[in-house]
Amino acid sequence: MSSHPQTADYEQVQELFDDNCVMCHAGPKAPKGLRLDSYENVMKGSENGSVVEKGNPEGSELVRRIRGTSTPRMPLSGPPWLDEVEMKLIEDWIRNGASPPAVRSSNTQSVPEPAEPPKPKDGITYADVAPIFKANCVKCHNHKGLMGPPPEGLVLASYQEIMNGTERAFVIPGNPDASELVRKIRGQSLPRMPFDGPPYLSADEVALVERWVTEGAKDESGNKAEIPVGRKVRLGGQLTGIASLDGLPLLINRRTEMKKKTAPGSYVEVRGRVTSDGGIAAELIRTR
Repeated sequence: MSSHPQTADYEQVQELFDDNCVMCHAGPKAPKGLRLDSYENVMKGSENGSVVEKGNPEGSELVRRIRGTSTPRMPLSGPPWLDEVEMKLIEDWIRNGASPPAVRSSNTQSVPEPAEPPKPKDGITYADVAPIFKANCVKCHNHKGLMGPPPEGLVLASYQEIMNGTERAFVIPGNPDASELVRKIRGQSLPRMPFDGPPYLSADEVALVERWVTEGAKDESGNKAEIPVGRKVRLGGQLTGIASLDGLPLLINRRTEMKKKTAPGSYVEVRGRVTSDGGIAAELIRTR
């Protein structure tokens, strides 16, 4: 559990929100319109009104939710809930007036922080796509998400769980067309994700995820992922040829089962395994 200092510092409060709340309470699809991604939005509250009463933590709906006095208790993915130190931090901040983040004086001279080295133009890593997953996907694709167990067993809360969390491969490094994760956010595999769309991911967000996969699905340190040879896949899409799915070549042999009179133009489900070059060896093709 965390051990945040007992202060009334909004920056510390926002850190708690970022770690525990903004996976749901951010963006246009935030429940009841309550966004916890900035001081202004926290103080704006929800469509039901204010969630913070300055000087009165006991009367603040925000506190009542994280303590479980009001239901459902938050975060919805709990337990575990916030620990006592974390809850007291938020209460102290409200009790002391729910002050905004400190504004640094322009007259104050400080030693500038060293600039981070620029990323190479083709250096997309998990750190670049993780915020997209956190804002749009983790609320369901988590161990205790809004829908209960994670759909398809896919947890999108960490790099390790995305790449190795299930017996199925959802990301094929170097091949976005064969990656179920990409096909779902494009709408090729149904249902399209995120499940509560539209709106779905923007074109720029989809393109960033595609680029991440194309460049090897690198972790935060820039290490490319290994091709998950032999792992199972389950892809949906339009059969665009006897051996292609939306243009994705499929390896078909005598053991490939073709069911329900599949024909080009049909929406089909393809089950198969990943080959050593990141392709798909089809074991079953059937209309859906």
